[in-house]
Amino acid sequence: MLPNMKNTFVFIFLLVNTIVYGQIEIKGTILEFDSSGKEKVLPEVNIVWLNSSIGTTSNAFGEFSIPFNKEYKKLVVSYVGYKSDTITVNRPNLGKIRLQPDIELEEVVVRKKLNPIQKSLFNVQNVVTVDSREMLKAACCNLSESFETNPAVDVNISDAVTGAKQIQMLGLNSPYLLFTQENMPSIRGASQIYGLSFIPGSWIESIQITKGAGSVLNGFESISGQINSELVKPLTDKKLFLNMYANNYERYEVNARYNKKITDNIATGIYLHSNLRDGKIDRNSDNFLDTPLAKQINFMNRWQFLDSEKGWVSFFNAQFLLDEKQTGQKNFEPKTDRNTNNAWGSEVKTNRLDLSAKLGYVFPELPYQSFGYQTAFSNHDQNSYYGYNTYDIKHTSYYSNAIFNSIIGSTQHKFKTGISFTYDHFIEKINNLDMDRSDNSLGAFFEYTYDNLEKLSFVAGLRADNHNRLGSFITPRLHLRYSLWDKASLRLSAGRGKRAANIFAENQQIFASSRTINIINNDGKLYSLNPEIAWNTGIGFIQKLYLWNRSLDLSLDYYRTSFIDQVVIDWENPQEISFYNLNGKSISKSLQVDVSYEIIQNMDLRLTYKNYDVKVDYQSGTLQKPLQPQHRFFSNLSYETLKKYRERHWRMDFTFHWQGEQRLPNTSTSPAIYQLSGTSKPYSIINTQLTRVINEKLEIYLGGENITNTTQKTPIISADDPFGPYFDSTVLFAPVLGETYYLGFRYKL
Repeated sequence: MLPNMKNTFVFIFLLVNTIVYGQIEIKGTILEFDSSGKEKVLPEVNIVWLNSSIGTTSNAFGEFSIPFNKEYKKLVVSYVGYKSDTITVNRPNLGKIRLQPDIELEEVVVRKKLNPIQKSLFNVQNVVTVDSREMLKAACCNLSESFETNPAVDVNISDAVTGAKQIQMLGLNSPYLLFTQENMPSIRGASQIYGLSFIPGSWIESIQITKGAGSVLNGFESISGQINSELVKPLTDKKLFLNMYANNYERYEVNARYNKKITDNIATGIYLHSNLRDGKIDRNSDNFLDTPLAKQINFMNRWQFLDSEKGWVSFFNAQFLLDEKQTGQKNFEPKTDRNTNNAWGSEVKTNRLDLSAKLGYVFPELPYQSFGYQTAFSNHDQNSYYGYNTYDIKHTSYYSNAIFNSIIGSTQHKFKTGISFTYDHFIEKINNLDMDRSDNSLGAFFEYTYDNLEKLSFVAGLRADNHNRLGSFITPRLHLRYSLWDKASLRLSAGRGKRAANIFAENQQIFASSRTINIINNDGKLYSLNPEIAWNTGIGFIQKLYLWNRSLDLSLDYYRTSFIDQVVIDWENPQEISFYNLNGKSISKSLQVDVSYEIIQNMDLRLTYKNYDVKVDYQSGTLQKPLQPQHRFFSNLSYETLKKYRERHWRMDFTFHWQGEQRLPNTSTSPAIYQLSGTSKPYSIINTQLTRVINEKLEIYLGGENITNTTQKTPIISADDPFGPYFDSTVLFAPVLGETYYLGFRYKL
């Protein structure tokens, strides 16, 4: 068959398939030969249909996918510094496309800066992607500190003693969020309170924040959303990364990564994080440390295998952590004062081991079809005491998930299906009370995706699970996106979530008080309580446009979470904390408006307003959730003096947080000296950072947090009598630490 006849036949075949079955994806991999003659993938290569503006770019592995268009027959592949190539489309999988370096012309680079926080018009789910550049805007040393310049989630401190940071989304605390690391559950169970500080920010490549009910692939527990962190990849990461940090509160940190390519397909990375905080800080003169003494050693070995030609990819991680914290009164000495009333003190010691692996296979002749397997094992061992209260927990967890991806007729109709298994064993001791238990669940799921970039796309998922304590149940979830007009999308979502409340692990701050614990028996299988069940529904709008020749992004989200059953945490009696199942309504309503605008070149402004209406039917009546601002305002201004690529330049960042008044728990039955007003006063916090980029290898940064020195006047109730009946460090509505200044550097090779 003559070549022209063959190409014509293939084109007719593709056209007929498109008409009959829907959209066909044209795929390929862009490569070059390096100086040694070996193949090297090329990321961010431009691929467009000839004589059109329809195109895409290759990913980090050189791979691309573009919908087949019957109006065009050829693809133009172009990349700065390489000769452009025109490819005749004669099959769905074009295989390897090799570009040749262009050595005759000097390079002219035209670059468009991508926003470090991105919202897609085409993603069906409401996902905010945060890359590593955004995390450099703050002193981001762990995951809990990586959201200071990101308004998608709220960061709060749980109490005035431990200083543990918690994340909120849609007005709900972090236990209602699903935390995953590379789409495998990571922060859950025993690690719920301190686990955010166990993931160093320097290890993270990007974070995906999903609002509302997530995908059924990741389980049944998520209610308010999902936060997934992607780690840096040894095959594409820098060979060496070093970061050192220090602040005026005697906190010191070292972060290091070293990657080694074993072969073209195999690489390994050694990641290290270490921190030390050994200064006894008491600036408010209440005789309690404003921030704990702490030290942590965190080590991970990561392996990656990639063979794009044969379709295999795999990862293996081994991580070990040792974390120790000491807090309490300034004169507390653990060796002599523990279990005495000489001085009030606390220690939290944690050892943790994490092992995880991922294996994926993409069928070379069927690039739309793949199989994946995920498995993870963790052992979390925490020993702690808070004054006279002892809390020890050991949590052993195993997780596995098998996923199969394919299409139904065409790539417009995709599906994912698979099975998952989870096992959790808890050895838990509260003072002299043993609360050991084992949980296991087996589930199957199916998710269908209809993908039409022009108008309507949706994802419908259903999973069935059998849990030894939660029983057998169904979890439905639906996400829909509709293109209203040019660069405008409307999203709708609805889904059900169910979870077991680990009431002690998730509320460890209660031990740093004199409150008695009251569990109202409901004959349930979890601390005598029933599981939590909630429906989350949401609507979102996003519009991208140009105003005065500058890009402007506008988005609006509204979500409503309604609990069918909930474990209510009742703080309304200042002498006790009560846990009981909901008898009535518990509804959280969240409204968020975001505006992002490029004021001038390289100067970006982000503005966010949030409104929360979170009401719960307590035994004492319907009340607004305590310590939850109804109004929040956020602004971030960033500027970069970059004029020429790789030139020395400055980066500047300014963040303003404003929080409205918060309802405080009822303290009317306490002595007058320990009573609080009904609400707190609004306050604001300002953070700023200045970075000097010396060259592409070295940068130095200087910053300040809470530079207005905003603090809570009395963060601890009855600090003068910590063993008395009114001692309480849990009513915290403003920062304890005042102005913080830090200095650090980053080195990359």
